[in-house]
Amino acid sequence: MRAPLDIVIVNWNAGEQLRACLASLAVSADAAALRVVVVDNASTDGSADGLDRPGLALTVLRNAENRGFARACNQGAALGRAEAILFLNPDTQVSRDGIAAARAALEADPRTGIVGARLVDDEGRTHRTCARHPTGARLVAHTLFLDRLLPGRVPPHFLLDWDHAETRPVDAVMGAFLMIRRPLFERLGGFDERFFVYWEDADLCARAGAAGFAVCHAAAAEIRHRGQGTTEAVKDRRLFYFLRAQALYADKHHGRAAFLAVLAAAFAVNLPVRFGRAALRGSAQEAGAVIRAGRMLAGALPGLLTRGVR
Repeated sequence: MRAPLDIVIVNWNAGEQLRACLASLAVSADAAALRVVVVDNASTDGSADGLDRPGLALTVLRNAENRGFARACNQGAALGRAEAILFLNPDTQVSRDGIAAARAALEADPRTGIVGARLVDDEGRTHRTCARHPTGARLVAHTLFLDRLLPGRVPPHFLLDWDHAETRPVDAVMGAFLMIRRPLFERLGGFDERFFVYWEDADLCARAGAAGFAVCHAAAAEIRHRGQGTTEAVKDRRLFYFLRAQALYADKHHGRAAFLAVLAAAFAVNLPVRFGRAALRGSAQEAGAVIRAGRMLAGALPGLLTRGVR
């Protein structure tokens, strides 16, 4: 049997997706070596009930409130002792040999600290999920949608021009499937819990790179991924947390000026453009979600401006 692998899945109203994810783990080639922890962030849909699967070592940790993705990941990781940890979204399904392929990539070079998988949709089409480390200027430009308006001058955050068909080092991989060496994870202090959700994976990859470790995309590790599977129903909070996290990332990695510029771009351009597009489509529901997201971001400003990530 292979060495144990800790898997942490953060659940928030994932419904049947979580059960499908666990079922795929139970029939994977490495099933006997897996130690799975599901951290439930106060789900109300019953998705954390009755999760036991024959042959799969499973622990369910229930939070009384939604503590956010980063904090829940750290909770789950603290329950394990394996030399590697896999953070896996509940809207994924692993292929039979996907985890083994990712572990092989992690173990191939001691300088590799983090490995991501090739995420595919239901039709087998590969998502372009590997990302660049953004500069402060690019974070502002992306908030202004300039990567879409001027793609030749402002590179997108994700490597859309690469087909992800080869294994290679990248700046960052997506947290939907992120495997990391436990000693490195502990050395970095885990995920930064100031990121409630979004950008915590990019931040972890950036810190791993700064510590001298490579981040690798493992093309042979094929994982089915729905994407936005548990946040589709809360578009207002999803937009709020994304814009908040983007500003926090700018503050942490590029300083106060970049942080303030990202926030200004969000209020002056990003939110009004999103509202205008929703209005033109006649979607009152989407327009309302944008307004609510803007209000939440405005309400968070005092804390962001006085504390940020410092």
